[in-house]
Amino acid sequence: MNKLPNYVQVSSPLEFTRLVCALERMPRVSFLHEHDGKKVLSVQMDLLKEKPVIYFTPVEKIGHYLCYGFNGGKEQLELVNSTIDNSKLYSPVIKIKSLPTSLKPDGVLSPEKYHPIELEDLSSLAKISYGFEEAPFPLFAFPYKEKWFVGVFMNFNEDGPSYFCHVSLGDEPKKPFLKYTTSKELEPEFVEHTGEHGYSYIKIIKLKDAHPLVDYDQIQ
Repeated sequence: MNKLPNYVQVSSPLEFTRLVCALERMPRVSFLHEHDGKKVLSVQMDLLKEKPVIYFTPVEKIGHYLCYGFNGGKEQLELVNSTIDNSKLYSPVIKIKSLPTSLKPDGVLSPEKYHPIELEDLSSLAKISYGFEEAPFPLFAFPYKEKWFVGVFMNFNEDGPSYFCHVSLGDEPKKPFLKYTTSKELEPEFVEHTGEHGYSYIKIIKLKDAHPLVDYDQIQ
């Protein structure tokens, strides 16, 4: 069985940094290596039938750490060589000289796909995003035809299929977090930052294009 990875590009280095740092108790490690002739940062986020699903972004400049924080209520990404500012989150950058064959894409998309499940509203999406762990899974957003999909990738048992539980929106979500609460009768909303107390937050990661591993033929 071909277990070579699938690579999925996020829309910018900031989206990638939010993926590996935001709302994480311990930021994920980022890997710097060549992909399609470019230097990229990458991180594995899933397994689809034993094939790694790796998200990446091309980069031109790099330091030893991706530094993530907020300045004036806006996200900020810096490429730094030390972790001196304790108010920021840091993803260590591991520089790989050469990838093993098992981590190189073969250019063929996996025949295995995520099965789409369309949810009724953002409240349902927020609730299912917590999955089986304390921290919520990231939400991925991307355009498809005339709509934007925002959803979470998950499976309910290791041997079964994997699913893309999502909502469809008429417009692009412009803000990087979904804010919601279970203690008030308020609908979830997209927000710029995570600083308001009394709410839960889920990060949103925009992709460069439509996710290549969703089975769109199953969408009504």
